[in-house]
Amino acid sequence: MKHSLTLTTATLTLAFLLAGCEGETNPSVNADPHTQTTEAPNENHGADNTLENTPHAENVTGEVGIGDIVKLSSDMALEAGIKLSKAEKGEMGQSLSLPAEIRFDADRVANLSPKVSGVIARLYASEGDQIRKGETLALIRSRELAGLMASWQKAETQLSLTEQAYAREENLFAKKVTSEADLQTARANLQSARAAKDAAENELHAAGVSHGALKNIASAADGDNANAYLTAPIAGTVVRRTVTLGETVSAGDAGAAPLFTIVDDSVVWADIAVYKQDISRIRLGAPVALKTDAGETIAKSTVAFVLPIIDETSRTATARVIVENPDGALRPGQFVTADLSVGDPKAATRVPDSAVQLVEDKPSIFLPMKDGYAPRAVMTGRKSGGFIEIRSGLSVGETFVSEGAFTLKAQLEKDAFGDGHGH
Repeated sequence: MKHSLTLTTATLTLAFLLAGCEGETNPSVNADPHTQTTEAPNENHGADNTLENTPHAENVTGEVGIGDIVKLSSDMALEAGIKLSKAEKGEMGQSLSLPAEIRFDADRVANLSPKVSGVIARLYASEGDQIRKGETLALIRSRELAGLMASWQKAETQLSLTEQAYAREENLFAKKVTSEADLQTARANLQSARAAKDAAENELHAAGVSHGALKNIASAADGDNANAYLTAPIAGTVVRRTVTLGETVSAGDAGAAPLFTIVDDSVVWADIAVYKQDISRIRLGAPVALKTDAGETIAKSTVAFVLPIIDETSRTATARVIVENPDGALRPGQFVTADLSVGDPKAATRVPDSAVQLVEDKPSIFLPMKDGYAPRAVMTGRKSGGFIEIRSGLSVGETFVSEGAFTLKAQLEKDAFGDGHGH
């Protein structure tokens, strides 16, 4: 009886275990597919107004990586400042950080002084105004200009009279009514009248009167011939105005301050102070990244030239970088750090240093994929000139996020924190 009880207990235990095994089926076969499979993001998801994160999505590269996708439509990516580039090889040298100062491009600065003396009758621009080339800045009432206009009119009338006299003498000489001496005198008077008219016209041009304006002198309204207009020779911003309404201004006064100073800061210079021992390492065309004290890259360019002079006080030379500044982020007088690529360059796969972000404590870049962007871990090398070498994880020709990677990283971390899983 005892053996029978033992057998029965063993039989029941075996049956229980078998029943449990039969209940464990393959979830990929019997489970709800909407909860067990990871599908590609729906294209209609891109119309959402907020950034989304799909955790633990399949890594598009097939390599070991983070695997999360920041879902982002094309319009949202544009608004977020996401830009794509293809990986390419470029020259990478050693990194050298030196101080630099932002300066105005001297070819884009205009100091305006009056061309005739007079009184400021009207002002059309003030400090801070954005102006176009040829725009009127001030109106000067000038007795000097009125006198020049009168002299030109007198010279033009005299020329007309001498031309008529010469034509009459020429006709009489042909008929042998007058002598050759009288003809020669008429010719000399004509040449003198032409010279006087040309001299009067040149004085008007020096005063800023154009050829087109000369045609309207005789028909100008009363008093208009005394109006001198000060116009902008370049487009830009009025950064200084030293004149006030009703003020008397003088032409040709070398000691007087310019009435207006206009600056076009869409292009600026970055003058880098190069220490004597580093001059030989600087090469023309080398990449340069301009950075803030916090290390943020605010502009990129290349070395344009190195001035062949060493300052006696600082014992430094100047390497000049010409920088596009369309948004005015760089301001003359600002001090920045210039990260230069120096030494013998070597070809390497490189990306902008801002394209590499730490994700799960791994240097990573973001790659575009369907409806979003996924991070991929990479191995980095040296940094210089605003670029970082990619030794593995990115191939030449692959498309990656070159601008806006930090935004994607921030959204990835935000969504990961909200979902309750850490990276």
